[in-house]
Amino acid sequence: MLRTLVVLLLLLNLIVFGWTRGWMDSWSPLKARGDREPERVDQQQHAELVRILPTQTARALQTRDCLELGPVREESLAAVQAQLVKASLNAGSGAGQWQDLKTEQGGVWALASIKMPNKEFQQRKEETYRRLKISYEYLSGMPEEMPTMILSRHSSEKAAQAALDQAAQHSLKGLRVLPLQTPQTLHTLQFAQLDGVLKAQVQDLFRTPPQGASLHSCSAPPATAAAASAAAPGATTIAGHDAR
Repeated sequence: MLRTLVVLLLLLNLIVFGWTRGWMDSWSPLKARGDREPERVDQQQHAELVRILPTQTARALQTRDCLELGPVREESLAAVQAQLVKASLNAGSGAGQWQDLKTEQGGVWALASIKMPNKEFQQRKEETYRRLKISYEYLSGMPEEMPTMILSRHSSEKAAQAALDQAAQHSLKGLRVLPLQTPQTLHTLQFAQLDGVLKAQVQDLFRTPPQGASLHSCSAPPATAAAASAAAPGATTIAGHDAR
């Protein structure tokens, strides 16, 4: 009886020893080290690269923000996309990715005078239009065509040609159809889910945006977009007058 008890005690000690060493963790429901899984720490690679982040940096990583770059013109798009790929920012809808929001912008054609050959001709035109109560403005942004008077703007070449024909019927001379803006596709690149680190990366990448574009919050559209929408005001009508 005593011999049996000694054997049982030895066996029990061996079991307890094996359990404390973790030898039975693979099949025992009760782990030697509780619910911890230290083997995961043993399996991790480059543990020396793990850093504890300051609270401010951790909060920046948790914050999500939305930025937009635009409007980007078609001729600048490829260069912008190359910058993004180089910075490992790819198209998509996830964190750190971007989407291309396209906007079709119509053309603008003007009913305009010919380029004024001299100051005397220009003064005669001004006097004629004032006498006939025809409003006009001077063309800007096209040095090779200045000075030129703009009488009306139109959203299609056909409408501008119709205005020219109407002016000709009323003997208004020295006018032409002048294209001010060709139809084009504008691109707005939207970064919808940027954390603080990625936001800083995008802001640094486009510290100098492409010409005509800006980097801004998604809730604040750029001034250039408003300017573009104002580029094609409603066409004005020229009253019938006889001008020579």
